[in-house]
Amino acid sequence: MEATAKELRFNTSAVFERLAMGEEITVTYRGQARAKLVPITESAKKTKKTPNKLFGMWADKDGNVDEYLRTLRKGRSF
Repeated sequence: MEATAKELRFNTSAVFERLAMGEEITVTYRGQARAKLVPITESAKKTKKTPNKLFGMWADKDGNVDEYLRTLRKGRSF
């Protein structure tokens, strides 16, 4: 199915109904294809996200993160 940007704006629920039926939708703007909406498959929903490598960077350190940040933000005394 093809939908213009205007149709997508004013008939969003109808476009999502078509997506729920498994249909791919190409969004056009001024006659040119600009985006493609693809329904999510069940296997894509169940895939695990890879964790960010910075997540849990304080796991191996002792102490409280909040206290450490407060000391950094406290400022210098001369």
